[in-house]
Amino acid sequence: MSDIFREVDEEVRRDQFKKLWERYGIFIIALAVLFVAAVGGWRGYQWWQAKQAAVSGAAFNSAVLLSDLGKHEEAEAAFAKLSKEGTTSYRALAAMREAAELVQRDSKAAVDAFDALANNRALGPVMQELAALRAGYVLVDTVPYEEIRRRIEPLTGADRVYRHSARALLALSAWRTNDAATARRWFEMILADGDTPAGIRTQADILMALLGTEGKS
Repeated sequence: MSDIFREVDEEVRRDQFKKLWERYGIFIIALAVLFVAAVGGWRGYQWWQAKQAAVSGAAFNSAVLLSDLGKHEEAEAAFAKLSKEGTTSYRALAAMREAAELVQRDSKAAVDAFDALANNRALGPVMQELAALRAGYVLVDTVPYEEIRRRIEPLTGADRVYRHSARALLALSAWRTNDAATARRWFEMILADGDTPAGIRTQADILMALLGTEGKS
């Protein structure tokens, strides 16, 4: 008896499924086609992105090689092109390297380029702060300490990525302009920070020793 009821239930389900398919089958097929097309399109986009990134990477490496060979104007042009035509990540890197190449022939233009990058919020704070620091290094031998302090002191906070380099730059600027008290303050901050990299710590030790020698003389 139960077999009869089972057969009736199956027949009812088949009949319901047939009616549903006749009514909505075209939509189900359309959705399936759209799904397959979407997956294929996404895969194609991922392939295209990977290809563009590879092209940009090769162009960036070629520009770096030109710079290493001392062909700075050619490197500058290559980085400038990549900063406009490369993938998003390589554009920022190329713009930074373009500004660095400018230092070789026009330090003022280089500072302007780094300043523009430092003010470009689209790059994000890490790249912005790196650009500001690079501008400071270009200027450190030619401008007063106060100019360097205005630019670089905001980068010295405990939560800033480049705080160690920023503190070292301020100490160097103060030392260069014979402001021993300010230089010593920055050197002491550098040496007191347990996270200070070994290279910066060694530089601070040497300059602190020189300050002591100069004070005795």
